[in-house]
Amino acid sequence: MTTPQRIQVPPETRSRLVRLVYGYMAAQMVHTAVRLGIPDLLDGGPRDSAELAAETGAHQPSLHRLLRALASFGVLTEPEPGRFGLDDLAVPLTEHAEDSFTALTKLFCSTEFWRSWSELEHSIRTGGAAFEHVYGVPFFQYLTDAPELLATFNAAMAENAHFEAPRFVAGYDFGAFDSIVDVGGGNGTLLHAILDAHPSMRGVIFETPAVAAQARAATELAGLADRCAVVEGDFFAGVSGEGQALLVKSVIHNWDDERCVALLRNCRAALRPDGVLLVLEPVLPARMESATCVETVMSDLNMLALTSGGFERTEADFRRILGAAGLALTSISETIAATDFRVIEARPA
Repeated sequence: MTTPQRIQVPPETRSRLVRLVYGYMAAQMVHTAVRLGIPDLLDGGPRDSAELAAETGAHQPSLHRLLRALASFGVLTEPEPGRFGLDDLAVPLTEHAEDSFTALTKLFCSTEFWRSWSELEHSIRTGGAAFEHVYGVPFFQYLTDAPELLATFNAAMAENAHFEAPRFVAGYDFGAFDSIVDVGGGNGTLLHAILDAHPSMRGVIFETPAVAAQARAATELAGLADRCAVVEGDFFAGVSGEGQALLVKSVIHNWDDERCVALLRNCRAALRPDGVLLVLEPVLPARMESATCVETVMSDLNMLALTSGGFERTEADFRRILGAAGLALTSISETIAATDFRVIEARPA
């Protein structure tokens, strides 16, 4: 029996692999800095690590090591020994940034997400949610009894919506409709942006009672209460709200096919005769290539780890569940700029 020849690995290949395998360390470096409020403390300019330790109550030598590591990753700068400032990567980690990433950082590096991903092998071997394996209950049920995590989750979804909303408005003609019902629309960030862009349009946010209160407050603050109603309900029980278009964004990927078909049937029942369903989700290609849809494939594994059956779908997957709900997929938009999202149009079959 011959001994297999050892394969020579170029140093740059090993370096890329190190970044992947050690990636969890970098994530927690950023998370710790955000939890301590370091980016906001540096917003006014570079500061000494001793000052930062005094303000955060951290152990100065250890904090210095964290700041130094973040500087090596290009998150912070070290303009002179012991003084640190914000690099471009850190700006979204400040609370007041236009497209802040602080809540998303706190959510995806939270203990609950962290422990679930540590059990990813369980999901791969069994197909079951690692989260439920660790915590004993489904993710969304757990959220209802975890107010701090729920608040972080809602804030993170609002951050995503704030970033994505203007890109959806620029990339798709919502003006073709006189009214839109946003099913599971969160605090209304996306629908508010659409209504702002189309002053004659009316809207409805359909949400659970807990989130509906936030949507009403945000709608009042946006000055849209006269054109945007908030209706409470459970989209698995039925969908209410009058609109030419029903919009469902970032909901389908949370659920298995059976639950999605139930939701889509309720949407079909709520459609006007001239109505159209707009599903806003990423669409995975039938065959994957390197560096394609990176955020979406990571989200797909996140759905596997966290939810009981959720996953990102291909065009064939969307056609299947829409057809089972009595809907026909009629068009798919180009990818919305700076996102992996597309707008899927469907009408009653």
